[in-house]
Amino acid sequence: MNVKEAIEKRRAFRCLEKIEINQEIITELVYYAQLTASCFNNQPWRFIFIKSEDILIKIRNAISKGNEWTFAASMIIVVITKKDFDCIINDREYYLFDTGMAVSSMILTATEMGLVAHPIAGYSQEKVKEILNIPQDFNVITLIIVGKKSDKENNGLLNEHQIEVEKKRPERLPLKNLFSIDKFEESLNISKNKI
Repeated sequence: MNVKEAIEKRRAFRCLEKIEINQEIITELVYYAQLTASCFNNQPWRFIFIKSEDILIKIRNAISKGNEWTFAASMIIVVITKKDFDCIINDREYYLFDTGMAVSSMILTATEMGLVAHPIAGYSQEKVKEILNIPQDFNVITLIIVGKKSDKENNGLLNEHQIEVEKKRPERLPLKNLFSIDKFEESLNISKNKI
């Protein structure tokens, strides 16, 4: 599978089935994240891999309502960073951008491995920090829900909308709203909510 194929194949599926997560999987995911570019090679990203069932059950207390489908995860990757791990150039802070690029590499690697790696925003940062003993000065950027795609509907863990979204890739913004050449165009000022 080449990079373009991995990008096209990647989907944020919610219907998951359990698989065994071994050290080789974790090492490969971290390795390809490690190779990602970052400002002055600062590598501000840090990952906590949750794979033991007792911690996976505890982390459910931090998951927002509507994300119960995550309970079928084989592993959850907690992505953390902090501002002073990366470049701060005047008013530009790079830690979120650089961490996002590393996460993208990790997700594409997972896709190539035949896994679903679905990042979510629906969780309590404070509860995640408390459960995993993460220091307060870290920022929990996302939780990546990892498993194998299932054709079953997760034993009632998905709502009707989530079941429908599994069937077809959600619509993307038109390309004309994503780029311009040589100057800012008003089409770049249109959000998904306005289309």
